Amino acid sequence: MSGALSGRKILIIVENLPVPFDRRVWQEARTLRAAGAEVAIICPTGKGYTARYEHLDGIHIYRHPLPLDAGGALGYLLEYGAALTWETLLAWKILFRHGFDTLHGCNPPDLIFLIAWQFKLIGKRYIFDHHDINPELYEAKFNKRGFFWRLMCLFEWLTFKTANTVISTNESYKKIAIERGGKKAKDIFVVRSGPDLTRVKAVPPNPALKNGRAFLVGYVGVMGDQEGIDLLLEAARNLVYDLGRQDIQFVLVGGGPSLAALQAMSDSMGLADHVTFTGRAPDQTLFEVLSTADVCVNPDRVNPMNDKSTMNKILEYMAVGKPIVQFDVTEGRFSAQEASLYAKANDPVDFAGKIAELLADPDRCARMGAFGRNRVETQMAWSYEVPKLIDAYRNACP
Repeated sequence: MSGALSGRKILIIVENLPVPFDRRVWQEARTLRAAGAEVAIICPTGKGYTARYEHLDGIHIYRHPLPLDAGGALGYLLEYGAALTWETLLAWKILFRHGFDTLHGCNPPDLIFLIAWQFKLIGKRYIFDHHDINPELYEAKFNKRGFFWRLMCLFEWLTFKTANTVISTNESYKKIAIERGGKKAKDIFVVRSGPDLTRVKAVPPNPALKNGRAFLVGYVGVMGDQEGIDLLLEAARNLVYDLGRQDIQFVLVGGGPSLAALQAMSDSMGLADHVTFTGRAPDQTLFEVLSTADVCVNPDRVNPMNDKSTMNKILEYMAVGKPIVQFDVTEGRFSAQEASLYAKANDPVDFAGKIAELLADPDRCARMGAFGRNRVETQMAWSYEVPKLIDAYRNACP
């Protein structure tokens, strides 16, 4: 697709992760740059990404500080207020320094339309890249609706109304854009977060990760309240103590606001020697864990958000040829198909049983892993999403 967007100037805004740590945004930016566009990104600073400006792979990255991880209404108000202020200032700076014709906003939160409004007044186009469904995320996180949930619904609606083009990460999100956002199907493009197979690949396993045990169960993802890590720890406790499986080590890769609390929970359950938390780790560690694992897991709870969301970890597990255990959710099943076993909804005992079932059958594990790897190679790698991303840009700015 070289030259397909020659002459275009693009500004991407992402608030919840720094770039290039946000793999989806970085893949999109590099793809747009390879297609001939000039690309700038506004994102927060983060661990390992503290430079306020970097020029990487021909892409301008402007980073801004944020308050610590938000907690409660006041915390979110401070975080979102600070982010919007920095995003506004940096967007105008980038307009005068580099110029842009298209603003590409990535949620969460659904507030970047407030930046887009300013620039639509002077003829810029807005693409909304729909990463999370925030009303469902709010309900999953706080287990209630009420005033703030209704506010999330309003912000989502305003975001869709502002967007000239919507990029959805799967068909479930496309349906939301049509039914809740009132968008026309012709203005919605499904661009999945397929793994870049030049980056996501198996490396030599590291036996030390097994802590002297026969098997390793791997997890990669955010350590947050809504990721179901507590259910995974319950499953680990069941395996180690109820089923007597002293031969299994769990390694959990990732950082997040609940990391310390989850480590304390693991310790209180007597799992300190069986569960390793790496925190946020470099790619080398991540791929060593995945390559060493006998089984990889996704313990996301069955709820409206997780049912409709595609989890990047599933595709990364498949890319390195690993069998998976997860709860049965619509988009998780679509992604993995025969590469995964599906436990009963939010049932850690059945989840543990599915892990034990796979560890007892290495031939089945090999077949499932090969199926997943082939599905990524032939259908779901990032290379298959590139033309769809280019088409979304052509639609936004014909």
